[in-house]
Amino acid sequence: MVVLAASIITKTGKALVSRQFVDMTRIRVEGLLSAFPKLVGIEKQHTYVETENVRYVYQPIESLYLLLVTNKQSNILEDLETLRLLSKLVPEYSPSLDEEGICKMAFELIFAFDEVICLGHKENLTVPLVTKYCEMESHEEKLHLLVRQSKINDTKDKMKQKASEIDKSKIEKSRGDKGGLTSLNSSGLGRLDNGFSKMGISGGGGGGFGSGSIHGLDVDLEYPKPKGPSSVDAPAHAPAKGLGMQLGKTQKTNRFLESLRAEGEVILEDVSANTSLSKVSAAVVPTDPVTLCIEEKINVTLKRDGGLSNFEVQGTLSLQILNRDDGFIQVQIDTGDNAGLQFKTHPNINRELFSNQNILGLKDPSRPFPTSQTGDAAGVGLLKWRMQSTNESLVPLSINCWPSVSGGETYVSIEYEASSQFDLHNVLILIPLPALRDPPNVRQVDGEGSYDPRRSCLVWSILLIDSSNRNGSMEFVVRAADSSAFFPINVEFTSARTFAEVTVVQIIALKGGAPPKHSSRVQLLTDNYQVV
Repeated sequence: MVVLAASIITKTGKALVSRQFVDMTRIRVEGLLSAFPKLVGIEKQHTYVETENVRYVYQPIESLYLLLVTNKQSNILEDLETLRLLSKLVPEYSPSLDEEGICKMAFELIFAFDEVICLGHKENLTVPLVTKYCEMESHEEKLHLLVRQSKINDTKDKMKQKASEIDKSKIEKSRGDKGGLTSLNSSGLGRLDNGFSKMGISGGGGGGFGSGSIHGLDVDLEYPKPKGPSSVDAPAHAPAKGLGMQLGKTQKTNRFLESLRAEGEVILEDVSANTSLSKVSAAVVPTDPVTLCIEEKINVTLKRDGGLSNFEVQGTLSLQILNRDDGFIQVQIDTGDNAGLQFKTHPNINRELFSNQNILGLKDPSRPFPTSQTGDAAGVGLLKWRMQSTNESLVPLSINCWPSVSGGETYVSIEYEASSQFDLHNVLILIPLPALRDPPNVRQVDGEGSYDPRRSCLVWSILLIDSSNRNGSMEFVVRAADSSAFFPINVEFTSARTFAEVTVVQIIALKGGAPPKHSSRVQLLTDNYQVV
């Protein structure tokens, strides 16, 4: 009377998360889960299915199944209560109830399942208790970590203070050495000269140094001279070269600071160096003072059997200015003949000026447009537009997928048809696949086909779709699977042409003179493009 496994699977039997509470082989688990979709009837209203050996207790959650696999002797009322608690926990840990969201939070879900079911039996818990147990917050642990971090910070502060004291002592020592040399040059040599004169030593020039005589004896006296040109009358602030540590130059390597760097401390020199490197490695700065970016994002949902479920285009026109002096401008555009588009200006834009003359300018002409940060590709938004339609002929790329089962294999033929209105770049068509042990056998493809085992999908990539290849196809073979396993198909591409075809006519300078040089970027992107 135990729960054998708690799982979240797709409607094709692909296991996303599965936690076993008894000893079971992987092949056994995969066999039980893959057999479940075949046992569920379309019109059945029951929440359990029984076979000769096990019982499936399940609940649909959007496009997935939350499933308990139990033995037939298990108490079904208790199993339903367990299933109800698990169905409340899943949205707590995975707000997105799709395949990607479940896989992302797989370990959190497994930990929650372990709290609810212990050795196959349900624990008497609620959702808040399970959440609290999984968080495992401990006041003693937090206090210990705070004390430990405080000690580490104090030690690092003392290390920095000691390093600063060592550096100061070296500087003071350097100053003291140079001060001693200066005093020797200014006063010490004079006293020696007077003393030698009293002793009867006469110098042969050079300030009392050279050859002299002591009571008839010839004596050569030499004073150690510093390296390089120097004299007794040399100024104190010009010490000889090579005399130990010099003021104004630090040592190339400070072992103490290096040890601080090794422990992860941020040294001021490192911060300045990293800042300069980050500026160099920033995004490419636009070459023109003014850049206008026209971008559209398309959302399309196509039906697998033909027809259009959703078609929406959202566009923006943004302005990027590098220098404040170039911000005293107005932008005149051409919106073309777009009766189906709804245009909306920024609140700071003069709407009357745009409605009458298609000119985008600030309500206060004495103020400039704000400048953009370096590498800020978004810029300042000036204009937005939106278009919705049910006309299938507007779709840039149509996809047809035909899976057919023959024997123990599924033969999939997929083809695309592109509109002559657009040239599409970097096209990616992602076809989901059932759980496979081996990659699919791609028999024919226009472009390139590659298997992504991590996402369990086949990626069909075409570098460019233009007038030379408006149609293309691909054929591949996998093991026998339901046709719904190959949907939804996701599509990604870009284009240098937009639906609205908004163009920049000219830049108008408000302070007179020639307007600043400008450039335009036009791009169509896919936001959510699917065949369901």
